[in-house]
Amino acid sequence: MKRAPMLALVAGLVMPLQPALAADQANEASRAAIAAAIASPDRPRADLEQDARRKPQQVLEFAGIAPGMYVIDVFSASGYYTELLARTVGATGYVYAYNNPPYARFAEKGIAARYAGNRLPNVKQITAPIEELQLIPASIDAALFIMSYHDLYWRPADGSWPATDPMLLLSKLHASLKPGGVVVVEDHVANPGGEPDKVVDSLHRIDPALVKRDFEKAGFVFDGESRVLAHPDDDHTKLVFDEAIRGRTDQFLYRFRKPAAPAQ
Repeated sequence: MKRAPMLALVAGLVMPLQPALAADQANEASRAAIAAAIASPDRPRADLEQDARRKPQQVLEFAGIAPGMYVIDVFSASGYYTELLARTVGATGYVYAYNNPPYARFAEKGIAARYAGNRLPNVKQITAPIEELQLIPASIDAALFIMSYHDLYWRPADGSWPATDPMLLLSKLHASLKPGGVVVVEDHVANPGGEPDKVVDSLHRIDPALVKRDFEKAGFVFDGESRVLAHPDDDHTKLVFDEAIRGRTDQFLYRFRKPAAPAQ
């Protein structure tokens, strides 16, 4: 009779450790899968040359990418991150490589080389205007915008890019994500203020506060940030393609989450 409270106490101490242990094991499996994807000998040489500055291990860990996930790479262009996602999620996962027609035209040669010979069989390419994009509701674990969210505000004078609606795309992503699913946004930092279309057109940067407002308006909650791609020497006033700063721009890395469904 005297041992029962002690057993209850021991059980009370042990049981809460089990979810934490499971989470640690899952995180370790995720880290290992990402590292294996980056180390794959089948990756293109041009991709390998970008790894040092792009820091894909840290970015994909921040996004929580793991084997078996379904992920969408938004405005994936020629697919540097699409390939890493495909190798990380593995045969039990799936990746959607989404481009609108202008992105697909811009990256046409890179796309052809990336997917030649069905070398990434767990990737489905989707090319469609945002208005025509169709995704299965509550089917996706994570979405990535890598250096591309600012383009939703781009309004070039030559008409080479359509007048895209950020909120329409975010509403479609919100619907397609599972409860608790995440969106990670990596982009070039712009100074606060200014009209977004003019800032994007002149600098190809975006104010991080604007991104937060967009996602919160679309029903997401801000879930964290990483400074792994920060470059404090960048004063945010130069075009990102300026050789004085190219590849060394100050970049923000934000994570947003679709709220989990309330317990019944």
